[in-house]
Parts: sequence; structure tokens; C-alpha cells
Amino acid sequence: MPYFRSYDGTDLHYRVLPARSPGPAAPPLVCLAGGPGRDAVYLGDLGGLDAHRPLVVPDARGTGGSPPAPEPSSYAFPNLAEDLEALREHLGLDAFALLAHDAAAATAQAYAATHGARLTHLVLVCPGSRLQGELPDDAREIFEARIAEPWWPDASVAVHQLAEVSDLDEVRQLLLRAAPMAYGRWGEPQQAHARAEAAQLNPVPRAGFWQGVDEPTRRALLARLREAACPVLVVTGDLDAVTGMRAGGLVADSFPNAVLRPLRGVGHYPWVDEPETLRPLVEDFLPQAPGRPDKPGEPGAL
Repeated sequence: MPYFRSYDGTDLHYRVLPARSPGPAAPPLVCLAGGPGRDAVYLGDLGGLDAHRPLVVPDARGTGGSPPAPEPSSYAFPNLAEDLEALREHLGLDAFALLAHDAAAATAQAYAATHGARLTHLVLVCPGSRLQGELPDDAREIFEARIAEPWWPDASVAVHQLAEVSDLDEVRQLLLRAAPMAYGRWGEPQQAHARAEAAQLNPVPRAGFWQGVDEPTRRALLARLREAACPVLVVTGDLDAVTGMRAGGLVADSFPNAVLRPLRGVGHYPWVDEPETLRPLVEDFLPQAPGRPDKPGEPGAL
């Protein structure tokens, strides 16, 4: 299994999904898992985004094949952004495209704020907006609007009980009961994806994700995002009862060159609900394989 050495000498694991299509591959896409602190295996191949380009998927500290952090502050997302910079150096990339899901959008924004010149493109999928200093309540509104769904009564009970329990086994059971709220529909692909979540949770990295990120640090990172020159795509789902949709708008507004793309019938995991919608959206946004015509509006396009 491949590892890279980070800034503090820790060896962190990553995996590479090679491009499946024959012929020249597009530049690689580095993909960050959210949670926070969830094993990156839940990303899968992001709905087939490995068709024309390799996907590089690191395991954050304390998740997947990566060891625990030597101290709790190393789990904080600004430090995870420095792990990402170490991965870039290890891969020998002068610049690269980055995709981040859920809480990892904070890590990606910290990277854009501190190493923005190294990003060619940035894709943020269903981000939260805690870094922006606002927590919109439309996720609750989306959940309440689905009251007619057959799974809703039990999921509603589980959501309320989650606020009252601390035992990890109980939390895992309640998360599975509440899981339908995270998807656009509750079919077999969604259920299989949700069943795997319990084994992918890592409470210590989750607890440390915001550790030491005080208000001056938050404001400084946010201010520097205005200097990030790379194009940014923010994807939200209109049935995402985890982070909602308004957070994506706040995140997009933090960048000078961002576009917001809401998807219909999609929850918190668009590649599970509608891979045939997400994949072409992201592929059209990212750099193409050598020899493929540039997209209109990109440098070099005719």
C-alpha cells in the first residue's frame, strides 16, 4: 500500500484508482473524505469519476490505513491541509485538481487559503459552512418536508435520540436508523452505502477536527479565500438533510471564481443517488485528457 511522509515525519496512507478507459488519461483528481474522521472508502469511485482520470484518495490521520495523530491538534483541518501539501509534493505535482466532500470542504478551503497557487480546480460536494461562521437551518427544513416518506417516523426518533447518547455502539445503531435522511431515496444502493458507515467512523479524529481553530484563525482563512484564483465548483443536493443547500451558497460566495450547482433528487451523497448526473458535471468542469478539445471558456479553447 502506498504511503507518503507528511510534514511531521508521519507516514500516511493513500490509494490510487487508475483511469479505467484506454488511451491518455486526464490529470489526477485528489479526493478528500469528510465525516469528519470517516474512512475514505465511503467515497468509492465517486460515481465513476475514475473513468478518464486517476483518483488519488488519502486516508486522513487516524482513518483507514493512516496511523493516529501524535497529538490531538494534528487532527485539526488546517493541519490536515498541510498533510495534503505533503501528498502533493510526494506525487510530484506542480498543481492539481481537488475534490472534497462534506467536512473535508473545510480542509480544502484551508488548503486554498494557504496553498491556492497549487490548485488548478476545486470541487466541493455538499459542504457545510461552519468556516463561513453561519449554520443555516434548511437541512432541518428539508428533513421535515419529507415527513410522508415511510422511513421518516423512525428516522425522526433516531435523530432526536442521537443528541442524548454517547455510547459509540448506540450512536452507530441510531445513525443507521437516521441514515435515509442523507439520501435522495432509500433504495438498495443507498441502504448498502449506509450500512457500511458504522465501521468507518473514527470518533477521535472527528473530535479534533476543529480543535484550536479560534475565531481569528477562522477569519484569516476566510479572508484569504478571496485571493484563491482557481475555478471552484460547489455541488449541493435539494434533498440533503445533513448540510442542506444554503451552506453551499455561503461557501461559493467565499471565492472570487465559484459556481454553485444544485442537483435535484439528490441527498448528501450525490454519487450514490445520481452518479449519471454528478459525473458529467464534474468531468466537464475538470481539465481534460491530452488531445481532447478544450471546453468553451477555458484557456486554449477556440
